[in-house]
Amino acid sequence: MNQTRTGTHAAGTLEKTPVGDLVDGKGHTSGADWLARYSTSLMGVFGTPQRVLVRGAGCLVWDADGKEYLDLLGGIAVNALGHAHPFVTSVISSQLATLGHVSNFFTSPTQIALAEKLLDLTDAPAGSKVFFTNSGTEANEAAFKLARRNTGGSDKKRTKIIALEGAFHGRTMGALALTAKEAYRAPFEPLPGGVVHIPFGDVEALKDAVDESVAAVFLEPIQGEAGVRPLPPGYLRAARELTARVGALLILDEVQTGIGRTGKWLASEDSGIMPDAVTLAKGLGGGFPIGALITFGDGTSSLLSAGQHGTTFGGNPVATAAALATLHAIESQRVLENVDVVGEHLRARLASIEGVTEVRGEGLLIGFDLDADVAPAVVTAGLEAGFIVNSPGPRTIRLAPPLVLTKDQASTFLAAFPAILQTAKDAQ
Repeated sequence: MNQTRTGTHAAGTLEKTPVGDLVDGKGHTSGADWLARYSTSLMGVFGTPQRVLVRGAGCLVWDADGKEYLDLLGGIAVNALGHAHPFVTSVISSQLATLGHVSNFFTSPTQIALAEKLLDLTDAPAGSKVFFTNSGTEANEAAFKLARRNTGGSDKKRTKIIALEGAFHGRTMGALALTAKEAYRAPFEPLPGGVVHIPFGDVEALKDAVDESVAAVFLEPIQGEAGVRPLPPGYLRAARELTARVGALLILDEVQTGIGRTGKWLASEDSGIMPDAVTLAKGLGGGFPIGALITFGDGTSSLLSAGQHGTTFGGNPVATAAALATLHAIESQRVLENVDVVGEHLRARLASIEGVTEVRGEGLLIGFDLDADVAPAVVTAGLEAGFIVNSPGPRTIRLAPPLVLTKDQASTFLAAFPAILQTAKDAQ
């Protein structure tokens, strides 16, 4: 009895403990203090963080020194509904207080309901299935293994997989084999074999590469990490026709482009084709880690059988509740319409700014090029001015803000950008 009472009392005390009391027991409060502690306690794989962020609300975040920023990166296309969305946080809290984790020996209503919802949103045919992961790279790892199981209907094993130059599919070993950037790949070779990278957007190169030795073709409808490069019109349709002809899978990586990022549930919707599989993550959980592999039709869905893949945390009740809440909010708050309106406003205005040479993208996944190699300096100047943006290349800026970004908020960045760009150039 006493042990039970003590445990209950302890839980009640923790329940009322502010998060700040748990994380800052050493009296350090400034960003510089936190960064000094970061350098002695975390691996340096990300370099030095640009800021120490402590709070967010909607499209705004604040750092440890109290400075406010308009978040135009959204955690790299993750925070679809911005920060601390009240409905999503309430659903996560409620689910965690009810049932948090059950392992893959069991399922939960939220897991089943989310799978059904994703199949509905993607117009998946009968026999389609979902496998949940914790991230985009894990979803692509699952898709890689799916490809390894495809024989194209013959008894001969296929090991060749086609990906594109400029592709980014993740950093775990299978996903890294699909990723094209040499700087990411070289330190970890040999990588899983069989992956061939062909020129981006070149249909003739695709025709030459896709034959009966190919297990799968992996494509991003828009290459985000390469600077927001959309595939040219007709490319996805050509890929679908070529892969279907030889029995290869067409797998679309929509980790960055899916869940409303381009104003549609999938960026590939307008292509008029159905792939064999799609991978999702980033915006799916509205900030909570979750990914998914969706397989379309019986043939593809049966390639991985019991025991051939798995995950401990993937699809747990809290993650799937977060995703359900995110999807519900996107639908009920007409977020996709906002993505179209604000995205068009940003792209049109950016194209008219002196020093901007090209604007690409769809919805609120936008890349734009500059007339000088100052993109990293623009990121720094932007932070000083109160804006968070990203530079995937020396002349390229990427925007992937929360899908709830308002037109007025976008206009504040547009008004400030000429001065930010000039500051970056002056600093060179």
